[in-house]
Amino acid sequence: MERPDGPLDVDCIMPAAGLSSRMGRWKLMLPYNDSTILEASIKNALLACSRVILVVGHRADEIVAKLQGRANIDIVINPDYEQGMFSSIQCGLQYVNSEYFFIAHADMPRIAPAVYQHLWQKRALGTVFPGDKTLTGHPVLISHQLKSQVLEKPQHYGMKAILRDFPIQYLNLDNSDIHFDIDTPEAYEKLCQLSQEQYHLDKNP
Repeated sequence: MERPDGPLDVDCIMPAAGLSSRMGRWKLMLPYNDSTILEASIKNALLACSRVILVVGHRADEIVAKLQGRANIDIVINPDYEQGMFSSIQCGLQYVNSEYFFIAHADMPRIAPAVYQHLWQKRALGTVFPGDKTLTGHPVLISHQLKSQVLEKPQHYGMKAILRDFPIQYLNLDNSDIHFDIDTPEAYEKLCQLSQEQYHLDKNP
C-alpha cells in the first residue's frame, strides 16, 4: 500500500559490493552532482521506497563509515561478495519484510522515482521489468512469493533463471536511464556530461 507521505511501503535491495573491475577504479564514491553515484542511487530509491537494504562487500568499511545511521538505509555486509551479485541479492533478501521488493543497482543514479512507481502500479505474482524482453532494465519489482526460490539456490546461480519460472511483465518504458549503468570510464564521462547539461538547463530555463 502507499503511505500518506509519498514513498511506497516496499523494500529495495541495492547490491553495492562489487569490485568495479570494468571501471578500473572504485565507482560508487565517484562524484555525481552534489554527492556520489551511490548516494544518488539511494536517494532516488528512497523517494519511492520506504527502505533501502544496501548490500556491501568490497571496501565495505568506507561505505559503512559514510552511510551508517542514515534514515531508512539498512547496511548488510556480504562476506561472499566475490561470488557475484546473486550472492548479494540472497544476502539482502534475508532482511526483506515487504510483500514485494525492488532490486536496484547502486551504479544507476539516474533512475527517477517515477520508474519505481510505474512498476509498482503493475505489481502482480512474479516479476515486473521496466524494459522489454531483450533489454530488461532496472529496477526490478519482484513478489515475495519468489523469496524462497531465490534463497535456496547456490550462490553461482543466475537471478533471471529463477524469474523465468514465474510470470513476467515487461513495461517497455521509453526511458534510457533504466539501462544506463556506470560500468566504464566512458559511461562515467557521459554521466558527468548529462549532469552538466541538466545544470545549464535548470540555470537557464
